[in-house]
Formats: sequence, structure tokens, C-alpha cells
Amino acid sequence: MNHPRPSLEMAEVLDRLMKEDEGQPDPTRLHSTLGREQAEASNVRWNKDLPEMARVVNLSVKGSSGDIPCRVLTPLGTPRGTIFFIHGGGWSFCSMNSHERCARLLAIEAHATVVMCDYRLAPENAFPAGLEDCRLVWGAISNGVGAFSDLDGPYAISGDSAGANLSMATMLDSENKPDCGLLFYGVYGADFDTPSYNSCADGPGLSRDKMKRYWNWYVPQDDRNNPLVTPLSASDAALKKLPPLYLNAAEIDPLRSDSEQMFARLSGLGRKDQFRIHSGVVHGFMQMTLVLEESRIALADAGKAFRSFTKGAEH
Repeated sequence: MNHPRPSLEMAEVLDRLMKEDEGQPDPTRLHSTLGREQAEASNVRWNKDLPEMARVVNLSVKGSSGDIPCRVLTPLGTPRGTIFFIHGGGWSFCSMNSHERCARLLAIEAHATVVMCDYRLAPENAFPAGLEDCRLVWGAISNGVGAFSDLDGPYAISGDSAGANLSMATMLDSENKPDCGLLFYGVYGADFDTPSYNSCADGPGLSRDKMKRYWNWYVPQDDRNNPLVTPLSASDAALKKLPPLYLNAAEIDPLRSDSEQMFARLSGLGRKDQFRIHSGVVHGFMQMTLVLEESRIALADAGKAFRSFTKGAEH
């Protein structure tokens, strides 16, 4: 079995994390509230020295069970489009704050305004609660409702990990498709015996057991054949209707095969989507822009893909 090796820079980061997190429990083995607090605290280190924005606005969208907090990040210059970025965290952890540096750099690289939201989290709010919130926010953005009325297209939906899963589900479930999707090391299936689950079962970072616990919090096993839960189970017809997609994957990631399989499905339909595997890095590497060059390269690639897909598209 092939076990990919971290790059020198990634190995240095992993060594640092091992020292900084020594004695910390696995957050997926804690009560969700405590795990969430630990995940937020651990992501503070990745959200220092935030890149300057022309404007940062906090607002909300009315949801079925209360207001959904949102944040609009407008880069310097003249933005040409809007990206709805959905944060990852196993559908259970993380927030706008934990992913803000990544989102700001995406705004800069894409030359686009980025909108984030704090959707409801599992297990307290299991499927489809978080997806419903993302769908409502996307509807408000795409229809120019209220405070989003001054956000221009072209539009993209983007996300990392579980956020990429929610992004795909939002696109599959919406008649009003964005102009493109930007999906980073996403969760697209629930098969724990793929090549990457086997070669990266114990991490570093994300592991097979952690993913199983995330899945158990999000949706029962018997309900995972829903395409809005596992997009790999979507029909060919549904996948054909998706806008152009940019997908990436981390080489050292149990989820790598999910992206490889999704890209194979899409390519088999004659689509012209884009896909890149980033060598020598682990799941979640795009959070590490302060210390990891590959994360900055990944965001630059995503921004380039957005500009390429949406060239000449204006709303």
C-alpha cells in the first residue's frame, strides 16, 4: 500500500502542530460543544494578520429557525463577481472566524466579493439543517435580497471539506445555479474503503475514524444514499446540470479518492471541469496560508479558475 509522504515544509508544520497540540484530546471524541470550542481555539493560529479588505460587513439572513449570521468580505479594488464560501469542519465544527483568512485570500485571488455564513451545525442540527441554511443564503445572494442587492455577478459557490459537500448539495438542489463552483478537498461519498481511506486511515490530521464520527453526527448510515448527502450518488442527469467546477484534493488525505472519483464521474459525462491534486500536503492545508506555500498556491489556482470560468459573464 502506498503511503504518501509530507513535503519538507508540510512535515515542519506537522511537527509544530504536534508540539502545540500535545495533550489535546481528539475533538470528535468530546461532547460536540467542547469539541467545537477546541476546534475554534486551534484555528486561531491560522487567522492572524488578516489581509486588508476594502470592507467587512456582518449581517444576517432570515432562516427557518432564526437568523443566519453572514459576513461579506469585499477586497480592495473593483470586485468582479461574488463567491459564496461555505466553511468546512465535518458539518459539526468551525465557523466564519475559523476560515476568515482563507476566505479573504480567496477574495483577493479571485478579485471577487466573498460571502460567508454560520450555518447550523450537527449533531444538534443534523442533515438537512445546515444545507437548508446554505440554500437560504445562496438564494438571498443570487436573488439580490436586502443587503445583498449590491453584489454583482458572476457568481460561484465554494467550500472546503464538508463545506465542499454542502456546496455541491446546494448546487444540485438549486434551480438557480451559480456560474461555477470551487471545491476544495470535498466529502462526496461515504465509502470508508477507498484507496485514500486505506492509505491515509490514520492521518496525519484527518483520519478514517474521525470521518466516521463526523458522518454519524451528520446523518444516519441508512440515509446516506441521498445525493444531497453523498453527491457521488447523484444521477448523471443531475451532474450534467452543474456549472463548470474546479476541484482540488490533498495527496495525504482520506478524502482524496472522493475528489478523484467525482472528477472521473464528471469527465465521463464529457464535461470540461478542472482538477488538481496538491502533493505532499494534508487535509485542511488551505487553512495554513501563514506558513505553507502550497496553501497560497491552491488559493491562487482557485482564483484563477474563477476568473477563467466567468470571463465575459456579467449579471
